[in-house]
Amino acid sequence: MEPIVLIVIAVVLLAIVVTVVKAVVVIPQAQAAVVERLGKYKETAVGGLNFLVPFVDRIRARIDLREQVVSFPPQPVITQDNLTVSIDTVVYFQVTNPHDAVYEISNYIIGVEQLTTTTLRNVVGGMSLEETLTSRDSINGQLSGVLDEATGRWGIRVGRVELKAIDPPPSIQDSMEKQMRADREKRATILTAEGQRESSIKTAEGQKQSAILTAEGAKQAAILDAEADRQSRILRAQGERAARYLQAQGQAKAIEKVFAAIKAGKPTPELLAYQYLQTLPQMAQGDANKVWLVPSDFGKALEGFTRMLGAPGEDGVFRYEPSREDIPTSRPEEDDAALADWFDTSTDPEVAAAVRAAEEVARKEVPSAMSVPPNPLGSGSRPGAVGGGAPRSAIGATEPPSPAETTNPNPQPPVPPEQPYA
Repeated sequence: MEPIVLIVIAVVLLAIVVTVVKAVVVIPQAQAAVVERLGKYKETAVGGLNFLVPFVDRIRARIDLREQVVSFPPQPVITQDNLTVSIDTVVYFQVTNPHDAVYEISNYIIGVEQLTTTTLRNVVGGMSLEETLTSRDSINGQLSGVLDEATGRWGIRVGRVELKAIDPPPSIQDSMEKQMRADREKRATILTAEGQRESSIKTAEGQKQSAILTAEGAKQAAILDAEADRQSRILRAQGERAARYLQAQGQAKAIEKVFAAIKAGKPTPELLAYQYLQTLPQMAQGDANKVWLVPSDFGKALEGFTRMLGAPGEDGVFRYEPSREDIPTSRPEEDDAALADWFDTSTDPEVAAAVRAAEEVARKEVPSAMSVPPNPLGSGSRPGAVGGGAPRSAIGATEPPSPAETTNPNPQPPVPPEQPYA
């Protein structure tokens, strides 16, 4: 073949390839392409495979349909109180109509930036610095509303506007720092005072509760002490009463035993008088002031005492005559069943032997003071005479009295053993 033919074929093939490339367009997902035919808007191509007329149709612009985030540089804004603050903003927007975004504005990014700046100055210009610093949400809402309404004809939807930073002037920052420091110190002082107040209240309440509990404990302790003292006094009184009762019973039993022993021994008046005279020195040894008057004629005293107990005889000498009605005496334990325990000596033989010996001594007949053995010296000596011969050992001998004795107007009673008198 001739070279010319080959060149023609090559040009034709190249034209076909270029035509195919121009005719087939692949648009990515979340993007749109504005297609123009011969300089006029034809359509908006969406994601996927799209066919164009080669050398007639062309893509004017590719638009990203995703939400875009644009951070604008800090913008100086004057507040209502004539303070210049620097505000850094962030705008979130999305292209909803690629046709309007291409044909209604030349550059929608610059348009959004300028619109954000002007709207921010309008909003912040009506606020003071303090309101600007404390009203970010309000500023964000106002900016979002104004921008969304203004960019709607551009085919753009503004999602939200955020203020990244609000920087006041350095002098204001120093003043604000001092104010914030003072506010923090104030709050710290208030919190410290409130904490101390709460602590004092809690401490006082704790001390109050402690005092109440201590008082209640002392009250309960005092009540328990008083109750214990009362019970102790009652028990002590009951014990003392029982002890006195038992002591009285013991004394009563002892008196009953002594009385029963005396009753069983059948004492004579002479023996009682003799025992009485023996107790006089012991009675005189007490601390009390006592005066005992003993007659000088001791015989007259015994004679009077005997006269009270005896009956006069033919010889004028009063002698004791026991009652003719001999009332048999019984054992003490036979008179009262309660005394049987006192005389029960079956448990101890030694005690039983001692009791029997005591009973024998108690029941032993006591010789009468009026009955004495015959005078071994005979009738030559004058009995009862003072200073004459050996006196009789007792009054009332068994031998008949002599005439001299019967005629003696003042018979002398036997003189007992010498005892000290008070």
